[in-house]
Amino acid sequence: MSLNGQNRADVKIGAKVKIVLKADQRTGKLTEGIVGKLLTKSSFHPHGIKVMLEDGQVGRVQEIVEN
Repeated sequence: MSLNGQNRADVKIGAKVKIVLKADQRTGKLTEGIVGKLLTKSSFHPHGIKVMLEDGQVGRVQEIVEN
């Protein structure tokens, strides 16, 4: 089962994820990286949990590659 990143409990620090950056929301281009920080406080978000990757990029999780 592929996790879609809408539930905060599924998104772990250190997990490899695909996020959509704010600048890429129109195109839907995905950026892959490792979660450094969870930015969404709520347990669920319909557009994906907002995270900061280890390299400092911020976006919403669209897909969890490895937990």
